Amino acid sequence: MTRLSGRGGGPPRQFTKADAQSFLKRGYDALNRGDFREAGACSQLILKYMPKMPEVHFLIGLIGIESRDWGTATRAFKNVVALDEAHGAGWAQLARAFVTSGQYANAETALKRAEALPTRDPLVMDVIGTVFSLLGDQPAALSWYDKAVEQSQSPVYELSRAKALTFLGRLREAETALNKVLEVRPDAAQAHWMKSRLHKAKDTKHIDEMQSLVFEVPDQSEAASFLYYAIGKEKEDLEDWDAAFGAYEKGACARRSAVSFDEEAEEAMFEALEKAFDKTWLKEAGDGDPDSSPVFIIGQPRTGTTLVERIITAHSDVSSAGELQQFAMSIKRLSGIVSPKPMTAEIVSRARDIDPAELGQMYLNTTRTVRGQTMRFVDKMPVNYLYAPLIAAALPNAKIVHVTRNPMDSCFSSFKQLFAEAYYHSYDLQEMARHHVRYRRLMDRWKDVLGARMFEVSYEKLVEDTELNSRNLIKYLNLEWQDACLAFHDQSSSVTTASAAQVREKAHTRSVGLWRRYENQLAPVRRILADAKII
Repeated sequence: MTRLSGRGGGPPRQFTKADAQSFLKRGYDALNRGDFREAGACSQLILKYMPKMPEVHFLIGLIGIESRDWGTATRAFKNVVALDEAHGAGWAQLARAFVTSGQYANAETALKRAEALPTRDPLVMDVIGTVFSLLGDQPAALSWYDKAVEQSQSPVYELSRAKALTFLGRLREAETALNKVLEVRPDAAQAHWMKSRLHKAKDTKHIDEMQSLVFEVPDQSEAASFLYYAIGKEKEDLEDWDAAFGAYEKGACARRSAVSFDEEAEEAMFEALEKAFDKTWLKEAGDGDPDSSPVFIIGQPRTGTTLVERIITAHSDVSSAGELQQFAMSIKRLSGIVSPKPMTAEIVSRARDIDPAELGQMYLNTTRTVRGQTMRFVDKMPVNYLYAPLIAAALPNAKIVHVTRNPMDSCFSSFKQLFAEAYYHSYDLQEMARHHVRYRRLMDRWKDVLGARMFEVSYEKLVEDTELNSRNLIKYLNLEWQDACLAFHDQSSSVTTASAAQVREKAHTRSVGLWRRYENQLAPVRRILADAKII
């Protein structure tokens, strides 16, 4: 039997279940206050003496989730369900870890196991709902969130309901759910942020509520970022331009304190991409998979990619698969490099030697459960612009649609958006501008390499003459025109991006040239873009 040293140098004693429970509680307390080191130390101590205790593996999994270490989370929850096959929370969290890592087939398998086990735990129901949401099934997600609300009156679950309702376009119901949250938790910053995005502000009432809250939270906190971005959005609605920009700037500063952007690593990756792929490489790469169903929509975020997706998926022969990580993940897996980063210069250099057919087949196999049964499906992951030549080689019959937008509008639109776990360059104006320069230069190179393989859509032209440009887009996809493509705003399908509320209306030109309202504040961005001959 394992023994512990006694106090004061006394005789060793056994490590008991009571000890394990004590350290487990200490670990959870540490996790709740964000002390991952302490939580991890408690976990490792328990593992040393009781390696088959499911609860400690579950704690490790939660540490992995909170620290965004999805590899650790996946391994830990696998251990949980291996030790206890009836652990519903373990299966639900495993499904969440799988889907977040882009392992959709594994996620669905784990999700079925979680659904099959009886539970009255609202937290488990909420996690199951979240997995359905990440898989793109918002009605199923809402059903599980409803069950969670029935079991508990915690505002957490109404917040989840509000997200699903927003994605489904049921904006009034979403606002009702958010108001329920705010009745119980008037300081719920994320609820205020979500509420601000549902409709255009008509007065300062909500702004005043949020202004009173920002004085009560630390400047560099997550709550501050939610509140400032919400205030900025509503100030912009009211055309209080200077105040809007000031709020966006404070929100970006708060968000920047929580995330880091490795600009040198991005520079190295872009340089590696330009060196690795040219016309000769594409010509000699070999045959890819002939499947013609994928449609990749690429570009910068907040440039109209969702609008283009909605126009295309309004066609009866096209379905939306959402924003998939699968192409980048397939490159990573086939490169043989294990890295916590989504893409690196080293992975890019290895990608030159990947068999295009194997890459295409892996992408198609790993997306099979989320792409529907239509003739074509849309993968609207904007950052896939990085891999355009690899897409062209791996899937020679796939379509690639690059959405462009005025560089100043593009940069400002990203700067004023609070993203979840992406686009970390967008929280600093000069980093944003330099990133945009790299992006534009890379896309100029890809246009030369791919030629007619890549179809460009200008956001400005699309909103100015929606029918003409939509018809050209559908023609490029080799589809017959359908009038439904002009009524994209009437679609009932869910939208799981920052544009979830906006795409419920017709195309408009209100955002074209909006950056000029902030011309003085955006001078650093304009200077960098001008020096690079981008504008």
